Amino acid sequence: MPPLVRWTLLWALLLALILVPFILWGDALAGWTDGLAATARSRWTLASTMASLLALDVLLPVPSSIVSTASARLLGFWDGLLVSWSGMTAGAAIGYWLGRRAPAGLLVGQDEMERLGRAWARMGEWIVIVFRAVPVLAEASVIFAGMAGMPVRRFLPMAALSNLGISLVYAAAGAFSARLDSFLFAFGAAVALPGLAMLAARRMA
Repeated sequence: MPPLVRWTLLWALLLALILVPFILWGDALAGWTDGLAATARSRWTLASTMASLLALDVLLPVPSSIVSTASARLLGFWDGLLVSWSGMTAGAAIGYWLGRRAPAGLLVGQDEMERLGRAWARMGEWIVIVFRAVPVLAEASVIFAGMAGMPVRRFLPMAALSNLGISLVYAAAGAFSARLDSFLFAFGAAVALPGLAMLAARRMA
C-alpha cells in the first residue's frame, strides 16, 4: 500500500475514533462534567475529586484522558494543568509502589507483562515515558518499573516530566473547549492523544 494511502486511511480512522464516540456519548460526557461542577461545593472540592480520580486510575477503570481535559474545561488552564499533573503523578507513584510490593499477577495481565518485558529489554527505563499516554500500558508500565527495581530517584522525575507534557496537551484542549463552549474539542484530544501514543508505542515496542 502506498504511504500516502496508508496515512490517509490512518487519519480517517483516527477522525472516526474521535467523532463516532462523541456522537454516541458526547452529550452524556458534557452533562457529567457540568453536573460535577454544579454539585461540587467549591473549586477545591472539584479539583481534589478529579485529582483523586486520576490518582486511582492505576487501580480503577477511570477514563483519565477525559477527566484531565474536563478538569481544565471546568477549572481553567492552569488549575486544570495542576490537577491533571498532580493526579497522574500520584497515580504513577502508587503504581510504582504496588509494583515493588504486590504480586505481579494480581496487577498486570500476562500479555502486558510479556510486552513490557520485551520493551524493557529494548528501551529500559524509557518505557515510563514511551507508554505514559497509552491506555492500559500507562498503568502497567509504572507497575513494571517498580517490579524491575527501577530506582525511585530516576522513576519519579521521568514520570513527572512525562505527565507534565501530557497534562499540558489535555489542559490546553480543555481550556480551549470551554472557550468554544463545546465539549467536542476536549473529547477529541482525550481520544486522539492516547490513540496516537498507542500507534507510536506499537512501532517502538
